Amino acid sequence: MQTESRTAKPLIYRIGMILIIVSFIIWVLPLGIPFLPLTGKVKAISITSSLVMAEVLFWIGALMVGKEAAGKIRKAINPKNWKRRNTERQDDSE
Repeated sequence: MQTESRTAKPLIYRIGMILIIVSFIIWVLPLGIPFLPLTGKVKAISITSSLVMAEVLFWIGALMVGKEAAGKIRKAINPKNWKRRNTERQDDSE
């Protein structure tokens, strides 16, 4: 009998993580939309819809992975925490 040292995550957890990652990619898309050769109305609709879609995907993924995992991901992505985390790593390496 073989035992796996690495525990397999359920399919719902994996799908939730993929949705969260895709939501962060969609969050970046509005940065490039103003440079596309589109009308102003189409640009406004595209930016708004991509931001709404990114939030919806994030929260659906958060429901799938659980509250704790989604909170950790959001805290890691928040730029306010980047400097604090870097100073903690430097303290650990000394």
